[in-house]
Amino acid sequence: MTPRRILSLWLPRLPTDRIRRELLRSGVPAEAGGSQSGAAKTKGKSPHIVVAKQNNALVITALDDVAARLGLAVGLPLANARAICPDIDVFDADEIADEQTLNGIADWCDRFTPLVALDPPHGLLLDITGCAHLFGGEAALMNALCDALRRRGFVVSAAIAGTPVCARALTRHAHGRIVAPGAELEAVAPLPVFTLGADDATTRGLRRAGLKTIGDVAARGRHEIAARFGVAFTALLEQALGQGDMPINPRKPPPDYIVEKRFAEPITTDGAIAMTLAGLARTLIAAMEKHGKGARHLEASFFRTDGAVRVIAVETGRPVARGEIVDRLFRERLDALIDPLDPGFGFDLVRLSAVRTESVVQEQRELDTHVQDNDEVSALIDRIAARIGSHRVVVHLPQDTHIPEREALSLPAQQHLVTAMRAEWPARIGNEPPLRPLRMFARPEPIEVKLAEVPDKPPRHFIWRRVTHTVVRAEGPERIAMEWWRTQEARPTRDYFRVEDESGLRFWLYRDGLYEAAENDDTVPPKWFVHGLFA
Repeated sequence: MTPRRILSLWLPRLPTDRIRRELLRSGVPAEAGGSQSGAAKTKGKSPHIVVAKQNNALVITALDDVAARLGLAVGLPLANARAICPDIDVFDADEIADEQTLNGIADWCDRFTPLVALDPPHGLLLDITGCAHLFGGEAALMNALCDALRRRGFVVSAAIAGTPVCARALTRHAHGRIVAPGAELEAVAPLPVFTLGADDATTRGLRRAGLKTIGDVAARGRHEIAARFGVAFTALLEQALGQGDMPINPRKPPPDYIVEKRFAEPITTDGAIAMTLAGLARTLIAAMEKHGKGARHLEASFFRTDGAVRVIAVETGRPVARGEIVDRLFRERLDALIDPLDPGFGFDLVRLSAVRTESVVQEQRELDTHVQDNDEVSALIDRIAARIGSHRVVVHLPQDTHIPEREALSLPAQQHLVTAMRAEWPARIGNEPPLRPLRMFARPEPIEVKLAEVPDKPPRHFIWRRVTHTVVRAEGPERIAMEWWRTQEARPTRDYFRVEDESGLRFWLYRDGLYEAAENDDTVPPKWFVHGLFA
């Protein structure tokens, strides 16, 4: 069994690196910040710090290398920082922006492995087990990743080990360490105890006990450590020493099948992108056919040379096992994008993933015309959904209720087409006029009734949308009581009427409540609504 290999990334200056990148994109010189002194002058950059309110005082939560060389540190009050360096650039903390930046970096890291996990606040964990050889080995992979991040303006520290805790501890103290399987104890023994990532109280307790390094803690008996600092810390220590393991929690579930193509020269044209997707679709389908699988959810990922990643997804109603269908769906999706793909300086990697697959059931298609019809309908729904979104293509299923607005349930057509085709709706009675309108409003609209005979007659006149209608014909009432067994809230009884006005328009009206109930107690007087329109 191949031992697990985890690559840990730590971006200690993420907030200030993000701010500096934003300033450069907006055209503000990174050196802006007034007159500098000392180390700031030598580097030509003003010190940047990020502050947030803690205990009713502004304290530093992040800073760049220039500020660190001036003697500033995280946790220092802003007033003290200004006394040390009056010309620092101060920015408010923005955890949401920092999180978005970290997620963007994680998206870019998907090019190396699909198993990427967040390691808050400013770290990532990549499971590179079995894939490092694709990039020239672990050292080449780590160097390529770190060099790319540095070119984008990020300070980064990285390490590779057999467990996430060991790799994370190494990044907090030294950059570029690669620990061989089984050598975790030797690697972390000289590290300070704070690199374990335990809470502040535990770290202070270890130092007070004279345990300054991880090796000092490891030399003590496990029962002593557990009795003093708890079982959770003992488990953390064992994971750092390689004597225990903890699985990472990837941001996205790994796809069932992945195919990709890398380019020495980035592609930029629509024709090249379409040709690449068509080739990947054929390769993906061939891989799935070997296991009798078809795709239900597919994603195409486009990795730009500047680190931006664009993901396009399509879904299917039935398992797809034909490459031309996958190619056509993505063409439809790309043509309908409101925000078209922007290749920038080009895409150097295109990946096609089958996120969700199902077994393909073989059916007799030559003799059963219903199977062919269902396939055509399903394919049409897939194409429409690829253009306008799956949530906009719906089918209606009957419900066991007599409340009009609940009699039909709208569900995505791709997932419920077969159920909708088998659903049984109430049969229409002979030559009788329809009991329900062709168009029913999502929400009944209130109307003003000038005159209606009590207790159960339709209105003579009503005003709807500022237009007065005179009723010349009416049918009803159809009395519908609310379902008291499904809700604790008391709902009034409705009386529905089919009415026609002097111009021939036919409405479906109802009175919400009974006049007798309003006369006998203090309930709200009945109100009138229009619920739909007949053809």
